[in-house]
Amino acid sequence: MGHLDHASLGWLTPALSYVMACIGAALGLRCTVRALGTTGRARRNWLVTAASAIGTGIWTMHFVAMLGFSVSGTDIRYDVPLTILSLLVAMIVVCAGVFAVGYSRDRTRALLLGGLTTGLGVASMHYLGMAAVRLHGDVTYDPVLVGVSVLIAVVAATAALWAGLNIKSPIAVTVASLVMGAAVSSMHYTGMFAVRVHVTPSGEVLPGATAMQFIFPLAVGLGSYLFITSAFVALSPTAGEREASASAQRPVHNPAG
Repeated sequence: MGHLDHASLGWLTPALSYVMACIGAALGLRCTVRALGTTGRARRNWLVTAASAIGTGIWTMHFVAMLGFSVSGTDIRYDVPLTILSLLVAMIVVCAGVFAVGYSRDRTRALLLGGLTTGLGVASMHYLGMAAVRLHGDVTYDPVLVGVSVLIAVVAATAALWAGLNIKSPIAVTVASLVMGAAVSSMHYTGMFAVRVHVTPSGEVLPGATAMQFIFPLAVGLGSYLFITSAFVALSPTAGEREASASAQRPVHNPAG
């Protein structure tokens, strides 16, 4: 049995991964609030941005945390196609959940169905990412902890969609984002504590890319996307601000004139 270290770089990777989860959640919530205040193409565009932000935040959180994952007695590599597939899964399922809530007339039903779908998708992303891990040995899982991690993912996803529907103020969004970031991080580390590795020493070269060759550059790129999109959303006027601006620009008619 190889010794697993989930924070081989110290508190840097857990802390940074939590920050990325919070940023993705905050950006997704703000975009959802903007979407619900619009119609037509604008709503669709805001919902797509919300889904990409949440999906990117969750994926980046997972793989930033994985930068600190190590197993004694073996190197670790990552299968590139499977890793990319895990990112696509995160994007697609979050998009499905967000659109279900954004367009459904029965919000309660959409919330439950969207939360379940998105939560299972987030869990699938996590375990697809773990399936991409290549090492000298066999990886198994504690089924109870796997079940707990999936349950956390479903609850966190449902809470995120509920917050998108009901939370409007920036302060409330910030608090909700911190809670959601904690929930996503809890899901990740619960899933990681379920991992068991039986190391089989070997001199063969492992297939795939190292974390620093592939995961780190991709995580940096996606993190940059989140920061740039956050700035764009922060600088974009809300529907209320646009209406106020339009009202101020309308000419004032003087009945006496």
